[in-house]
Amino acid sequence: MEQYKQEFIDFMKDSDVLKFGDFTLKSGRKSPFFMNAGGYVTGAQLKRLGEAYAKAIHDVYGLEFDVLFGPAYKGIPIAVATAIAFEELYGKQVRYCSDRKEDKDHGADKGGFLGTKLQDGDRVVMIEDVTTSGKSMEETVPKVRQAADTKIVGLMVSLDRHERGKGTQTALKEISELYGFPAHAIVSMPEVVEYLSGKGELSPEQLAQIDAYYSQYGPKE
Repeated sequence: MEQYKQEFIDFMKDSDVLKFGDFTLKSGRKSPFFMNAGGYVTGAQLKRLGEAYAKAIHDVYGLEFDVLFGPAYKGIPIAVATAIAFEELYGKQVRYCSDRKEDKDHGADKGGFLGTKLQDGDRVVMIEDVTTSGKSMEETVPKVRQAADTKIVGLMVSLDRHERGKGTQTALKEISELYGFPAHAIVSMPEVVEYLSGKGELSPEQLAQIDAYYSQYGPKE
């Protein structure tokens, strides 16, 4: 496994963002693990998170894009931190944008978006913390495409939970096929399990719970 992936897994655990236990997800599934990007709260953590996203996006999509779009609410600080990291690491100025949960009806920035105004010809990279069912993309992709004649270059998430979306494939693959753009992650949950179990940081009971979860929700590919 690449060094940067190992470092990112350690970073998630050290930040108490990646947890193991008994959790109920937004999708209603009962999961033995949970990743909450809202746990990145310090300047140092957000700086490191933005750098991790910037490096992954640069490796996969290069520099041929204009806007980072982070869905409200957790995607907002990720998009901002990543935009800063792109300037620091690669000297590239990118704009950030996010949707609002409720339209703003006053001021110069009224409307359904926060940050930059999307323009015709903008190339957009979507950013998410984690994708389980792909529901958030159902809400945000149409907004981005309706706001202007944009091109969505792809999606980057920090963790691919690597479980079924609405059908038999992973949510990331479903998103890619449904919307016609690639979807990638900094790390996948199988990589997390492989790395942490190799370090002896997951108990036999935790590994059994994870195996049982994937027996029920794992992709059938």
